[in-house]
Amino acid sequence: MKSIKLNKNKVLQIIIGVLTVLLLTLVIFIVYHQNRTPIEITMGGRFYKQVSDSEGKDFDKYFRPSKLPSINDRFNGFNFFDKFYDKKPSEIILQSNLFKTPEDTIINYFSVLRQAANPIEGKSAGCGTLGYAQIPYPVAYNFLSSEYRGKLNYTEYLKSFENILHINLIKLKKVPELNNNLNTMKYFVEIEIMKGTEENISNFAYYYAFIEISKEGNLYKISDTQFFGEDFLCAPYHGWSHNAEFVVDIKYGDWCKLVKERYPTKQEGYVKNIYFKGTEGNDYKFVFFQLTNDTDIEIAQYKKDVKGNWNLIKIDPEKCLEKKISSN
Repeated sequence: MKSIKLNKNKVLQIIIGVLTVLLLTLVIFIVYHQNRTPIEITMGGRFYKQVSDSEGKDFDKYFRPSKLPSINDRFNGFNFFDKFYDKKPSEIILQSNLFKTPEDTIINYFSVLRQAANPIEGKSAGCGTLGYAQIPYPVAYNFLSSEYRGKLNYTEYLKSFENILHINLIKLKKVPELNNNLNTMKYFVEIEIMKGTEENISNFAYYYAFIEISKEGNLYKISDTQFFGEDFLCAPYHGWSHNAEFVVDIKYGDWCKLVKERYPTKQEGYVKNIYFKGTEGNDYKFVFFQLTNDTDIEIAQYKKDVKGNWNLIKIDPEKCLEKKISSN
C-alpha cells in the first residue's frame, strides 16, 4: 500500500474548517435559544418563572398566603357543575337548600365562584386552563335576586370578574343595623383573590365587602354588594384612621367630646371591641372588624342602658367635626 501524505497547508485548512463549523453551530444555538426564551428584566435583574409541579396533596396552601381557613369549600369537585355545563343563566334552576339561610347563600355563592377564572389577554398566572374556567359564572349569577339581576345583566356581571382567577372567602359576619326590616340583612365579608399579571405570575389582592341579603319567597338571595379594595402600602404611612383605638380617641373623643375614659381593648379573632366611659356617665362599646392588612373597619356602636343591655346607636363623627370647626 502507498502511504498518503498530506501537506501542512491542507491539514491546516481542514482544522480551520472544522473549527469554523463548530463555531457557527455554537452561534446558531445561542441565537436560537435567546430568541426562543428572551430574558426579561425585573427590578434591575433577570426574571425567571418559578418552576412548579403538581405533586403533593395539600393544594390549598398553594392558593393562599393567609392562615385563616377558607370558608367557601363546599363544592370541591366538578360533579356539582356537570348538569349546568354549557347552559345559559336563564336555563339554570338551583336547589332551594342552597338558599336556606343568609349565611348559606353567601358561603354557597363564593363556593361556586372559588375556582372560577376569567383571564384576559396580556395578563396570566403562567399556566394554562385554570380551575373550572367560566363554567361557574352562570350558576353564581342565579344567587342574585331578580331585582339585582334586573339592574346588572349577565354580560356586565361576567365582565366584572375579568382577571380574577381564584377566590377565597376568609371572613363572614352579620352586621348589626338599626332598621327593623326582617327581609333585608347586611353581612360583612373579606375575600382573598388571585390575579394574573403581565409578567405571567399570579398576584394576591384582598377586598372586604358589605353584602345585602333579601328574602325572595322562602329563599335568601343577594340583593346588593359593595366591594372595597384593601391597601397594603399607604396605610402604614397614614396610620390613625386605620386604628380602632385612635379612631375612638380622635373622632369620638376629640371631635365629639364623648370619651371620658377608654378601657383596654377586647379582641376575639378579627373582632375588636372598644369600651369607654362617656363624658355624661354612660358606657359605650364600639365594634370594629380587623382586615388582613391589620386596618380596622368600624361596624357598630352600642350604649348600655340602666338595665345593663347594649342598645345599638348611631353617632356621626363628621357632624361633630363640622360643629367643632364652625365654633372656632
